[in-house]
Amino acid sequence: QLYEALGYPVPQFAHVPMILGSDKTRLSKRHGATSVMAYRDQGYLPEALVNYLVRLGWSHGDQEIFSKEELINLFSLDQVGRSASVFNPEKLLWLNAHYIKVGDPGRLADLMVEKLAETGICVESGPDPVAVVRSLQERARTIVELAEGARFFYLDEVEYDEKDRAKLLTEQQRDLFVRLRDLFAGADDFSAAPLKESFSNLLTEMGLGFGKAAQPLRVAMTGSKGGPDLFELIEILGRERVLQRLDQALAHLG
Repeated sequence: QLYEALGYPVPQFAHVPMILGSDKTRLSKRHGATSVMAYRDQGYLPEALVNYLVRLGWSHGDQEIFSKEELINLFSLDQVGRSASVFNPEKLLWLNAHYIKVGDPGRLADLMVEKLAETGICVESGPDPVAVVRSLQERARTIVELAEGARFFYLDEVEYDEKDRAKLLTEQQRDLFVRLRDLFAGADDFSAAPLKESFSNLLTEMGLGFGKAAQPLRVAMTGSKGGPDLFELIEILGRERVLQRLDQALAHLG
């Protein structure tokens, strides 16, 4: 009546079904993040959250991933469901991982740098953040994970996982690390493919298997057994940092 009294056309009203938590009760604070800003702080991208929320009460066949343009063009009220939807954090995380995987590395780098700055890490004197993102975005599920995975690239000194250090940085690796230091110091081309080839040739000469040599080298470079492709990260770190980290590892052998 108010619309009619003011001379405006009466709009059609509609609403999506109720959203429930994973325990099938009404969604509330105890189910997790309570605001859009909280999801941003947890490292979720806007496009992932929009995609997920739209799909909670609406469907278009079996399609799960929609661009903003697709949502605008395809949305219709007759495809809005009638039953309550269950909020699934794992599915939202899966969607976010997809959008990070296919996202623009430059934009993701800006978001990653912001997260690193929140933990006191400055990237100005370190590797190119875009190159770092390209090495990590295949595996990262949130911007927080992306920043955590990038942290070792920007540390002046490697922070070792104690179990990995005790197991893999032993006196047995001294000769290997000394030889690797000479190899990296003298490499004409400090890019991943030729470095990996030179590394393999050295292992053949020393009679060592790839895995037994690569794992200690990875710990020396990153502090743990995890991380992106070994020779990709070595290229990104650059010669100076790689040599510094080998020196640090040699000092920690025991």
